[in-house]
Amino acid sequence: MLLTTALERIFIINNNGEEIRLPDPEPHWSAETVLNFFSGKYPILTTATISKPKINNDRVEIRFESVMGTKG
Repeated sequence: MLLTTALERIFIINNNGEEIRLPDPEPHWSAETVLNFFSGKYPILTTATISKPKINNDRVEIRFESVMGTKG
């Protein structure tokens, strides 16, 4: 028999050189909705883009990447 399970999503941001892992507030939300949800607490997310999901250790890792504060 084939058994399927939903993988846990983890959202990752880099804030001042520190990697912050954010839990999934609602599994049914899109990554864009989660980005908007956390942008109130982390203003750097207002200009962030969403990377392609990667599976790592039975989790789906989604990075929110911002170019704010970089030169060049």
